[in-house]
Amino acid sequence: MNLEEYQGVWVFIEQNEGEIEGVSLELLGAGRKLADKLEVPLAGVLLGDGIRQLANQVIYYGADEVYIIDHPVLKDYRTESYMKGVILLAEKYKPEIFLYGATPNGKDLASAVATDLSTGLTADTTMLDIDLENRLFEASRPAFGGNIMATILCKKHRPQMATVRPKVMKALEPDQSRQGKIMEETISLKEEEMRTKVLQIVKDVSNTANLADAHVIVCGGKGMGDYQNFQLIHEFAKTIGASVGGSRDVVEAGWLPHSLQIGQTGETVTPKVFFAIGISGAIQHVVGMKNSEIIIAINKDPNAPIFDVATYGIVGDAMEILPKLIEQFKQVLKTSGGELSYV
Repeated sequence: MNLEEYQGVWVFIEQNEGEIEGVSLELLGAGRKLADKLEVPLAGVLLGDGIRQLANQVIYYGADEVYIIDHPVLKDYRTESYMKGVILLAEKYKPEIFLYGATPNGKDLASAVATDLSTGLTADTTMLDIDLENRLFEASRPAFGGNIMATILCKKHRPQMATVRPKVMKALEPDQSRQGKIMEETISLKEEEMRTKVLQIVKDVSNTANLADAHVIVCGGKGMGDYQNFQLIHEFAKTIGASVGGSRDVVEAGWLPHSLQIGQTGETVTPKVFFAIGISGAIQHVVGMKNSEIIIAINKDPNAPIFDVATYGIVGDAMEILPKLIEQFKQVLKTSGGELSYV
């Protein structure tokens, strides 16, 4: 393989019913930084049916180029059809780096493409960088239960590929004055040749709060001691109108369901305000909340790693501090008409 033939940073643009998924816009922001370091173009890869109008949005969010395959068979995501489209583009234009969102579809597609192209794939990455001296893509993720950060390289194969968790990267502000190159490719696909059919799409109608969309989160850890003490987390969250989350230890203890776990093996969140209460600050947890706008930590250990990422820290026993905070917020709510503003 002649590695010098491969140039450019690509982002797979995942779309659903004509709406671009947020993680793809976040990856355009991350891809922009990588492309600028390498001094190469950033391209978005857009597949679907009737999706040409989305190309300009991809450019507004940082892409220099957009590769489009618009075909009726690509209306709904299927591994077989999407893999054929992506491989057609990758073999023709030879990208150096290819990023995908770590969504169910993104992870499925990336693994299938990596297998067919005989290249490497780093899953669930949380940090991306470039080793300019050796022109290598550095994809980092927590390893060994979150105790270390592992940086993974793909030295001998291209493209270098990674899936990136939603909410880890930040999208750029869209710039509608940006202009780019749009290239449309054709592909031969026949519905009758597809081995799978989409019969029905069932949307999630769960009433469970989506932590990824929450503006304020109160997250408790094993430092709360036991299930009874953890009820203070619920009471505090209810008082300030926040969502409740927990660390892996809390979920494993049965205090919260897995859907409310925050961290590498749970949800990644970026709220305006994140309360980390009784949480030590292990890497495995921090990667899931470090991009919160304001982090307020409460821990009785002054040397807890959580204070390294906290905006504000309170050293003390959460079981003594939380009741006082609850009372104070109730007083504030009385004087503010029953509403809190998080600007």
